[in-house]
Amino acid sequence: MSQIKIYGLANTIQTHKAKLSDAIHQALVTALQYPVEKKFQRFFALERADFIFPNDRSNDYLIIEILMFEGRSTSAKKLLIQTLFQNIQNQCGISTQDIEITIIETPKENWGIRGQCGDELALNYKVDV
Repeated sequence: MSQIKIYGLANTIQTHKAKLSDAIHQALVTALQYPVEKKFQRFFALERADFIFPNDRSNDYLIIEILMFEGRSTSAKKLLIQTLFQNIQNQCGISTQDIEITIIETPKENWGIRGQCGDELALNYKVDV
């Protein structure tokens, strides 16, 4: 299971939302062998006064938070991060300088999905990649 939060300036989100969505999901599918049909994303389009970041970032600056079940290998998580950088730069034209990614892992039992605890779910994909 993965939930994705994407934070950016409203203009950047509006301009790139569809391509960002595809680039991020393709990275999950590639790096984590995530099912194509499982797409959970939330975009947070912020006004400039509500999104404070360093001067060495452009107005395309994005923060991507990935919440997911624990269990992926370090190599799979590194591949995910590198694939995200590459996909977003190639598909959206946003520099890797303007992308920050955080992976937050939690035990399956800390999730509630479709009326069940996450550790009781029958998944159609592997977490231990």
